[in-house]
Amino acid sequence: MKSKWFEFKEAAIRLRKQGYSMSKIEKKLGIARSTLSGWFKKVKLTPSQRKKLLKNSKNALVEARKKAVIWHNKQKQKRIEEAECQALNVLNNINIEDKHILELALSVLYISEGGKTTDQTAIGSSDPLILRFFLSSLKKIYNIDIGRIYCELHLRADQNPEETKKFWAKELNIPLISFRRAMFDKRTIGSRTYPSYKGVCVLRCGNVAVQRRLLFLSRYFCKKIVDAGS
Repeated sequence: MKSKWFEFKEAAIRLRKQGYSMSKIEKKLGIARSTLSGWFKKVKLTPSQRKKLLKNSKNALVEARKKAVIWHNKQKQKRIEEAECQALNVLNNINIEDKHILELALSVLYISEGGKTTDQTAIGSSDPLILRFFLSSLKKIYNIDIGRIYCELHLRADQNPEETKKFWAKELNIPLISFRRAMFDKRTIGSRTYPSYKGVCVLRCGNVAVQRRLLFLSRYFCKKIVDAGS
């Protein structure tokens, strides 16, 4: 009994000899792979035909990988946009004018990034946004004069301290006179720094009372949350 696809057999074999993969022939002619596999067992390909088939298979694999990358990137972008939307929804339900909420947020940041071993309130970061938040919060919560805060830079060996000072002064809206010193990491001598990296800027405020208050607040808050879940 002849297969219902028998009339396409010659066309399928011809495509095979032209270098088409089994999956492409299956898609093009709508023939079951099991049928094609049986037909192609008796098909003898010349060296040039085998070479062409291999080349086409490699090209198809490359294209499939490109499409997979595009698909994964689109899916990733969708997840990123979803996360951003969720974050904004949370933020919209928080009163950012409430100083208690602001101070709590500052305290959680401080316990992870702030200085704890010196008698002053200090924080360092390579992210200008973090430091702008720190300065804004100090002013709003404690009415601290930003002019009393001084800065120091921790740089890689090949960075220009004067140019970097100007960058941070502009980003943080503080005067150049607030910068005291720049320290260099000798371990980076001989290695090139990416232009986008502007070192670590450390902000120091002589008010140790703020440091103590933030650390107590953050620790008691964490403990309260842990105890509530026990």
